[in-house]
Amino acid sequence: MSTHFSQLPDHLSNGAQAILATPFPAEFAEGARSAVETCLRIQPEEKVTLITDQATASIAGSLAAELNAMGCRWDGFILEDLAPRPLVDMPAAVLQDMETSDISIFAVTVQRNELHSRMQMTSVVNRRRMRHAHMVNITPQIMCEGMRADFHLVDRLSQKIIEKVRPASYIRATTAAGTAIRAELNPEYKCLKTSGIISRDKWGNLPGGEIFTSPGEVNGTFVVDGVVGDYLCARYGLLDASPLTIEIAGNRIVDCRSENAELRDDFWAYTHTDENSDRVGEFAIGTNLGIARVIGNILQDEKFPGIHIAFGNPYGEHTGAPWTSSTHIDVVGLRFNIWVGGPNGEEQIMREGTFLIEP
Repeated sequence: MSTHFSQLPDHLSNGAQAILATPFPAEFAEGARSAVETCLRIQPEEKVTLITDQATASIAGSLAAELNAMGCRWDGFILEDLAPRPLVDMPAAVLQDMETSDISIFAVTVQRNELHSRMQMTSVVNRRRMRHAHMVNITPQIMCEGMRADFHLVDRLSQKIIEKVRPASYIRATTAAGTAIRAELNPEYKCLKTSGIISRDKWGNLPGGEIFTSPGEVNGTFVVDGVVGDYLCARYGLLDASPLTIEIAGNRIVDCRSENAELRDDFWAYTHTDENSDRVGEFAIGTNLGIARVIGNILQDEKFPGIHIAFGNPYGEHTGAPWTSSTHIDVVGLRFNIWVGGPNGEEQIMREGTFLIEP
C-alpha cells in the first residue's frame, strides 16, 4: 500500500484529510495520474471537488495524492459522513463546494435509486460548464485496466469515427449472436465524443472512450451478451451464458426475453418506470482500445469497442433531444459488424469487433 505524507496539510477540510490519509495500492497511481493530468488536464491554479464514499475510498485516495502533488486547491467529501445511503439528494455541502470549483470528480460505488442525486450534481456541472469526471462504480480492476489506456490514441480514433457518423443518415449493426439493428440518425441531434479527454462542453465518464447521440428512430433486435447497466450490472454480471434479447420497434422496447427469467423481469420493470424508460435515448459506439474484454462493470464495459445503447434519459441538455426520463440503463453487446450509411452509400467501420479505421 502507498502512503502519502508523514504529516497531512493542515489547510484541508476533515473530509479531504481523511481521503488523503487513505492508503491505496501503488498500482492505482498510473490511472490516477492519467485522470488528473491527461483526462482532466488540471492546472495548479484551479479548484477541484472530489466526491467519494467508503467503498471507493482507496481509489479516491490515489486521486487525492495526485491532486495534492499538482498543488491545486481541492476539497473532498465522503458521502456517508454527510447523509444516509442510498442518497435521496446530493448533500448540500457537496453542491455548495462545486459552485466554486472548476473541476469535479465523482468516484463512488452507487446504490439503487440514487440517480436523482447524481442528476442534481450534473445539473451544477452543466450549468457552470465544469470539467467533470464521472467514475461511477470504479473498481481496482478498472484503475489497472481501462484507466491505463492511451487516451490520446482513443481520442484520435473517436474523432475519426465521429467525423464519419455526423454526416451519416443511419448506422446498422449485426452480430453472430443475433443482433440486427438499424438506427436512423436525427440531424437535429448532436453527436458527441467522450474519449476520456474531458472538456467544459461535456462531462465524461472515466475511463472514457465512446461517441454517442440520441437516435431519431431505432428498429430491430439487440442481443445483450455483454452486460446491462445500473444496479442490474452488479446483480447479473456477464451475460454471455444467458443473453438478454431486446426487440425494438419505433424506438421503443416491444419485447425482451432471456433464459434468466429474473433478469428479464427486472429489466422489463426498470424500463417501464416512467413513460420514456423504454425509449432508446442513446446510441453509442465504444472506442477504448485499451479494453480487451468486458468485465461485468458498465463503467468500463460501455467503452468496449462495439455498440451499446441505452433506454431512458437521452441527455437532452447535450444531444438536443426534447424529451426526458427519470431512468437511464445501458446494454452492451459483443463482436459487432457496423456500417455507417448515407446518400453516397455505406462504409463498414467494424468487422467482428475489430475497427477497420486506423487511429
